[in-house]
Amino acid sequence: MIGQREIVAKNLLDINAVTLRPNEPFTWASGLKAPIYTDNRLTISYPWVRRNIYIGMIDRIKHNFGIENVDVIAGTATAGIPHATLVAERLQKPLIYVRSKPKDHGQGRQIEGVLKPGQKVIVIDDLLSTGGSVLNAVKAVQTAGGEVLGVVAIFSYELPALTKNFAAVDLPFYTVTNYSTLIEEALKQGLVTDEEKTSLHAWREDPETWSAKH
Repeated sequence: MIGQREIVAKNLLDINAVTLRPNEPFTWASGLKAPIYTDNRLTISYPWVRRNIYIGMIDRIKHNFGIENVDVIAGTATAGIPHATLVAERLQKPLIYVRSKPKDHGQGRQIEGVLKPGQKVIVIDDLLSTGGSVLNAVKAVQTAGGEVLGVVAIFSYELPALTKNFAAVDLPFYTVTNYSTLIEEALKQGLVTDEEKTSLHAWREDPETWSAKH
């Protein structure tokens, strides 16, 4: 029986939100070469994909935190906002969103919406790479007095740095689907070969070394 992880991984491939090119790698903003490019912003244009994602996110929240323990849903600007909105509406929870940095005008807010001191928050993002950007959002919520229970996202590259960075701040994270599941789905669809699968997993295990060889 196909599970939630597999369904959403297939969705991401079907709408070209994820592109795999192990033999013609992309160059990320950091300068590293990578065999994958992800644009989860595309998911908002497909109702059935959006639905599968928010159902998956709610399931992760329910089983790992308990819906009754959550006071506020926070979306990261900008890609996490639509998914956070759907989750908050479905759960009938207050919604806030967190900018990457405070506004440089007006009241200089980094958080939009109402967050009361002591409220328990789930932060929602679209993609987890090393975790740097979402952990900045977490810090902003904590600085504003919120208690962050954890992070929920659509997809993770499952990089070692991600696990290390979240462990350093003692915070859990969960995703609806992940890199390993997506690679298996791509293999089933004939989008990658067994040899390319090996290369794709080598990148995940050590992105710097893989990049240097390509």
